[in-house]
Amino acid sequence: MTKPTPPEHKPYGIWDSPISPALLSQSYRLDDVQWDSDGSTLVWLEGRSDRGVLVAKSHPEAGRDLTVEQSVRGGIGYGGGDFVVAAGVVVFSGRDGRLYRRRLDADQPQPITPPFGAAASAAISPDGDWVVYVFSDGSTDLLALVDSLGSQWPLQLARGANFYMQPVWHPAGKKIAWVEWHHPNMPWDGARLILADIDGNPPRLVSQTVVAGDDDQAVWQPQFSPDGRWLSYIVTHGDWERLVLQDLLSGEQRTLIEGDGFHLARPAWIQGMRFYVWSPGSQKLYYLRYRHENASLWQVWLENGATSRIDVAPYTWISQLSISPTADQLAFIASAPSIPDRVIRWDGKTLQVEARSEPEMIPAGYLPAPQPITWKAPDGVTVHGLFYPPSNPAFSGEGLPPAIINLHGGPTSQATSRYNGEAVFFTSRGYAWLEVNYRGSSGYGRSYQNALRQRWGEVDVEDAVGAARALADQGLADAKRLVISGGSAGGYTVLNALIRHPGLFKAGICRFGVSNLFTLAIDTHKFEAHYNDSLVGTLPEAAARYHAWSPAYHADRIRDPVAIFQGSDDRVVPPAQSEEIVRALTKNAVPHLYRLYEGEGHGFRKSETRADFLIQTERFLQQYVLFSP
Repeated sequence: MTKPTPPEHKPYGIWDSPISPALLSQSYRLDDVQWDSDGSTLVWLEGRSDRGVLVAKSHPEAGRDLTVEQSVRGGIGYGGGDFVVAAGVVVFSGRDGRLYRRRLDADQPQPITPPFGAAASAAISPDGDWVVYVFSDGSTDLLALVDSLGSQWPLQLARGANFYMQPVWHPAGKKIAWVEWHHPNMPWDGARLILADIDGNPPRLVSQTVVAGDDDQAVWQPQFSPDGRWLSYIVTHGDWERLVLQDLLSGEQRTLIEGDGFHLARPAWIQGMRFYVWSPGSQKLYYLRYRHENASLWQVWLENGATSRIDVAPYTWISQLSISPTADQLAFIASAPSIPDRVIRWDGKTLQVEARSEPEMIPAGYLPAPQPITWKAPDGVTVHGLFYPPSNPAFSGEGLPPAIINLHGGPTSQATSRYNGEAVFFTSRGYAWLEVNYRGSSGYGRSYQNALRQRWGEVDVEDAVGAARALADQGLADAKRLVISGGSAGGYTVLNALIRHPGLFKAGICRFGVSNLFTLAIDTHKFEAHYNDSLVGTLPEAAARYHAWSPAYHADRIRDPVAIFQGSDDRVVPPAQSEEIVRALTKNAVPHLYRLYEGEGHGFRKSETRADFLIQTERFLQQYVLFSP
């Protein structure tokens, strides 16, 4: 028997790795999966570089592309609600703002709405004649209605709220429900669930009532049971959520699941998020539980409220539940730290892989299992993180490794127990990696998420600094070779940490980071136009705080090298935000790198951009962290 080759001793950070920028940049995004009415055909959305492509697969046949010329993407806010499929027809949102329709058999997509504004969350009526959807022209949002062949001009169905989300039809076609909310709320702060009666040809609203939610209580995912008896939804309750049923005949409400140490929903940054589904016979629901960094799949029976967990090992993260209309078969997107996103079909007994987001060429030895770690914030609250140790079976290092401390965006997002290609890229080269779920992150109760209110810049920086000290105190990384990294809200934290704590971090990596809170409030897109009201405060009363925590006004205090990456077409954090920082760095002769990527928005999608980002970041860290005194 051949003895295994002992690992070669080599300094951390310069280990040879088979995980190349090109390999990671060619992966697909898997954004959603849905069943057609036949109960055997799946349709899912793949993000291929900067294009969205619909794929259909009827078991056991091979998948086939449904779109070629049109790029599929919901155009409201950050996207989502990209398509819907029913009775052999798919309706999808194009990047050009139009809704398109095509049959799943041999057919070409045809537009059914004019080239104006943006559309998302299309829902096909039970008789197939109508499509209700969310429309926005950038300033006004509303629910619109169009015939499914696009032969008539779209009609306004409901308007008056600042935002709309997830319209759904009752099985009889005489009711619809949706979620709406107003500025200054974000949808996870407070929203309303509306139930409306409709009638006529074309259908018009006859009456509407508020079922649940208000300015301080959020609501998610209205859904009618297949038998038409129940309207279900998720609503906040204290630190967690409830899954509630309303009897459409009696009006009585019943709590079916009450979160207790686990969440039933996640912040609705995009349209079309699904956290539960009804069984075809309406006897039970399948739902997700989010506990800390993991997601699990459960079922609950209506008759007695009994619950049971469904084994989905080896997967630790699940999203976008969908169910066959003809049998208890589920489809969802699943991942684990060692498994990139996959489209999975569960037939009630076994899990079948329907699609993969990557070729899965990386051996297991290069894929570290993240370890949950915690530390105390100055106010005594426990802060959470996921630590990835260096992992490469061919090499070992001496002493403690350099570490990249990464801050997610949002700031209400969360680092979870799923595949993290960027982390693997660096850990395979000998870096440690820490994802920080600072106060303000979702996943740990609403109180933890709300801890950032009126304290954005202060609390997240405290937790980034606490993360750096925790790595040193717990003997996990070299305190003299720590890097702080983040994108969007995380990039804002990077800049403020470099300003307030010079010398703590050897370098910073900032991706489309917020630098000027004043101009952000003026220039950003409608969805986040008043987000600063809760995170920082309202203007002009909070002007002093805006100034104190805007990195642009204090960038002359940055002394540590920083790499800045920005998309030219970013509507959320425009290039001017990054360029303010670059001018200060240039003026003060601070070592820096600035890369402006043409055609990229808020988050990088093009394969060539993603590859270049990894290449440039690795070179920057070699120069200013590994080989710098």
